[in-house]
Amino acid sequence: MAGQRLDAGLAILIPEYSRSRLQGWIRAGLVQIDELVRNDPKSRLRGGESLLVEIEPDPAMLADAPEDIPLSVVFEDAHILVLNKPAGLVVHPGSGNWTGTLLNALLAHAPHLAEVPRAGIVHRLDKETSGLMVVAKTIPAQTDLVRQLQARTVKRHYAAVVMGYPPVSGTVDEPIDRHPTQRTKMAVVRGGREARTHFRLVERLQGASWIECVLDTGRTHQIRVHMAHIGHPLVGDPVYGGRKSLPLPAGDFPRQALHAFQLGLKHPATGEEMLWRVSLAADIEQLMERLRSRGSE
Repeated sequence: MAGQRLDAGLAILIPEYSRSRLQGWIRAGLVQIDELVRNDPKSRLRGGESLLVEIEPDPAMLADAPEDIPLSVVFEDAHILVLNKPAGLVVHPGSGNWTGTLLNALLAHAPHLAEVPRAGIVHRLDKETSGLMVVAKTIPAQTDLVRQLQARTVKRHYAAVVMGYPPVSGTVDEPIDRHPTQRTKMAVVRGGREARTHFRLVERLQGASWIECVLDTGRTHQIRVHMAHIGHPLVGDPVYGGRKSLPLPAGDFPRQALHAFQLGLKHPATGEEMLWRVSLAADIEQLMERLRSRGSE
């Protein structure tokens, strides 16, 4: 292998791993040539060296591992589980978040969920959105809940704190799709997927408003995109909030002020109409108190 690049040589010696993975191990200091760490995949081999590779497991292999993460369970029976997700908890493993997710917590809470696709998860909340979610505990329950979501009979109510003063009530009926140039964002896009958000004003605060939103559809980032589209982005939204900010002490709110406080659906086994409500997340309550107190100063 004299003259070969280090990454190319390793790709020949251990072809069961991709070249990009081998390059990552080299840069991470996991490859030694004659007992010396080499961090450059482009390093040239002389031939005859001893290569030592410390194999790291693929982090994606840990995605289905149970983890003892506390869950706030609102309702549970043999068919479904309703929980109050805290802000900061990723729902499903993915790039950069292979562990520490709701899926990992569910597998520890109910190990048999390993037999249900996606551990029974049928809908998501953004990492920094808190509130109610339903999880199916059986495949028939999952099938039924997915059909209810598709039929738009699952009713989800959200509390949000938005910048400025929107109308007393209204509907944003604008299609949403991937942003044409910033692919990590969503946007109102002509020809995108149908998206409809109803909102009503609950309380005017200092420079902001507490509103309630009801979704007819469940597009990614729907409330965040729609409220920003009409000029009232969510307080604390790092993606869609633009340069708008609140005067201190409320301007440092660390997440989008969005909480799923009510969830209604038909029980997948009994057909009974069920409804759950939870209090607002403590940090959103505190945010609104701060904004109320500023209004009285």
